Amino acid sequence: MSTPPTMRALVVEDLAPDFAGCAVRDVPTPQPGPGEALVRIRAASVNFPDLLMTRGEYQFKPPLPFTPGLDIAGEVAALGEGVTSLQVGDAVVGGARLGGFAEYAVLSADALKPKPARLSFAAAAAYGAAYLTAYVALVRRARLEPGEWVLVHGAAGGVGLAAVDLAKALGARVIAASASDEKLAQVQALYAPDAVVNVTQGFRERVKEITGGHGADVIYDPVGGDVFDESVRCIAFDGRLLVIGFTSGRIPTVSVNMPLIKGFSVMGVRAGEYGRQFPEKGRENGEAIWKMADEGVIRPHVHAELPLDRWREAFDLLAQRKVVGKAVITPGK
Repeated sequence: MSTPPTMRALVVEDLAPDFAGCAVRDVPTPQPGPGEALVRIRAASVNFPDLLMTRGEYQFKPPLPFTPGLDIAGEVAALGEGVTSLQVGDAVVGGARLGGFAEYAVLSADALKPKPARLSFAAAAAYGAAYLTAYVALVRRARLEPGEWVLVHGAAGGVGLAAVDLAKALGARVIAASASDEKLAQVQALYAPDAVVNVTQGFRERVKEITGGHGADVIYDPVGGDVFDESVRCIAFDGRLLVIGFTSGRIPTVSVNMPLIKGFSVMGVRAGEYGRQFPEKGRENGEAIWKMADEGVIRPHVHAELPLDRWREAFDLLAQRKVVGKAVITPGK
């Protein structure tokens, strides 16, 4: 498979609000080194870290200029020296900290897996980071048991919807929470959670009512802010409050007498870092979620597929919380 000398890529040239430092440019096509593969990108999903990096607000701060894009799906276009696990033309999925929003990207061959046949390129790209986050949160950190109540905030977003799907597959009783009745109706239709809650007017009494006064055993919170504050009021004794992120924009705090009196734990979740700290468990995590995808046990939902020229629209869908599931950019379609 021959590759062109240049390619189109979304490049962050300056850290600025409202994505003002981003532009699609013609740049040299990268070449794979030893142990690497060049992938023709067919789809790359948009994640909140991608948006934060355009403003320099994410914990990983690459030097300028850079091309964002964490999760990709595509076809192997060329192989570096020593790669025997892949062949040119293989349909693959993978993840890296950078590079997805381009026609081609170089990734470590070890970071690539065969694309599950039942998933489209877009669905495969929408899968990795969201479901890995959900798996590390629910299985590794919370040690979720079948029958436990799980309250999922931001349930219509990429990581929230993945948590709803995975928690149901693990046998939990799921309460999907969002500020939009319209989005909750879509979540209900897609994954049939046991209950849905609109958080606009508060939710702690409703959660207590749904759980028969018990409270939620596990609370999955990518929102933070006021949602975190109220979650402290409806968590069960011995519960686990999972800190996923702060899409509300406010990082909350909790008085430690609350976990003491109510006997719950606050747990931070960084799925990628978990795998870096515990490489063997990281491999197991990846294998587990892709096995479930391959078997159709869990399934990602793609809200929209947009070409590279419409990257701004894809970013805005996420930034303005209009997306149910994932928005996907398709550079090589």
